[in-house]
Amino acid sequence: MKNDPFSEEIARAELYGLLARLWLAPPDEALLQQFRVAVTVAPEQGGFLEAPWQALVEQMRTATVASAQAEFVALFQGVGKPEVFPYASFFLAGFVNEKPLAQLRTDLAALGLTRDAAQLETEDHVAYLFEVMRYLIAGDDAGVSNLEQQRRFFRNHLQPWVDALCQAVQAQPAAKLWSAIAAMTLAFVQVETQAFDLLEA
Repeated sequence: MKNDPFSEEIARAELYGLLARLWLAPPDEALLQQFRVAVTVAPEQGGFLEAPWQALVEQMRTATVASAQAEFVALFQGVGKPEVFPYASFFLAGFVNEKPLAQLRTDLAALGLTRDAAQLETEDHVAYLFEVMRYLIAGDDAGVSNLEQQRRFFRNHLQPWVDALCQAVQAQPAAKLWSAIAAMTLAFVQVETQAFDLLEA
């Protein structure tokens, strides 16, 4: 199975989906329970992701709903200005709702994607961008869900700023669970960057 390209693509899509879930909101009891009983194996044994994955599993297994909620609020909500803004516009332009968001919306429209009106976060939230990548990997429309679209979207909307987001989170004293989430995200983005580099070589 390790050399099955289809299996590897499904694993990529699932990891993007998991990271999207973890960046969007604190884990509920059901997700924490999944990590306690089921998620024990790294995405690739002996690979670059193994150590950060095991660290994430350890943090998820020691977290509670209350502790995760408190940490999430301290980092991303807070009173007044959050400690960390998980939005592309903030890292690329210094403010939320700036030009990077407008460009992103143009690119999403070209892919036939729109934001769910019930979703409070803008499209340049890291969780939304990870969900788009998941769709570009696992979607049924080959005209949209293909390697070239993945490469273009990743290069334009994730690679330029996600490292800085992860480092900003890891610099926060309150970050324990999200420090592990950031480390896993950072490692995964590095793997994806290298893979797209090879694609262009």
